[in-house]
Amino acid sequence: MTDSFEARGLREKLIESIRQKGIADEEVLRAMKKVPRHIFMDPAFLHHAYVDKAFPIASGQTISQPYTVAFQTSLLNVKKRDKVLEIGTGSGYQAAILAEMGVRVYTIERCRELFLKAQQTIATLGYNIHFFYGDGFEGKEQYGPFDGILITAAAPEIPPALLKQLKTGGRLVVPLGKGDYQVMTVAVRTGEETWEYSSHGTFVFVPLLRGTQDK
Repeated sequence: MTDSFEARGLREKLIESIRQKGIADEEVLRAMKKVPRHIFMDPAFLHHAYVDKAFPIASGQTISQPYTVAFQTSLLNVKKRDKVLEIGTGSGYQAAILAEMGVRVYTIERCRELFLKAQQTIATLGYNIHFFYGDGFEGKEQYGPFDGILITAAAPEIPPALLKQLKTGGRLVVPLGKGDYQVMTVAVRTGEETWEYSSHGTFVFVPLLRGTQDK
């Protein structure tokens, strides 16, 4: 699937709606304007791709609402060449936004079907992203420490292994909570064994699960 004049026009309207909802990070908005979200979805859903809503993808997962992607990405506060670990590749859309911003992206997916499909989609866009099939709770210590860690599913608690894989000064962004909604939480590593936490509103995510899924 290719980008088109129609898709670009729909994307412009989507980005403007996100800006009006309070997203002020122009680099995030620029990246979202550049990355064609419809390529990460079924070809029949071009118009759905540019509505500010989550949408179902394979294996009972969703592609996150664009506003939520923008919000989480803004909280990461990344710079070019930063190294970021994403927990939950899903469709690959969030990873593509980070890559478009010049970030070195390492992403883990537990569902093999999504893992394989996301790689194919990203390949068509030409981004250099490091994909891993595995359990996101463990992170990727051998590639750390990371400037940022982004968890794209609801975690009942922050996995300790991930906190330890942050650089000092690094930021971890996670929707935290077990109930019907989660609190978007930022953990900043301030020292060898210290982190500072802040809360940034409520959201709804699918749960973060342990282990891997072969289908």
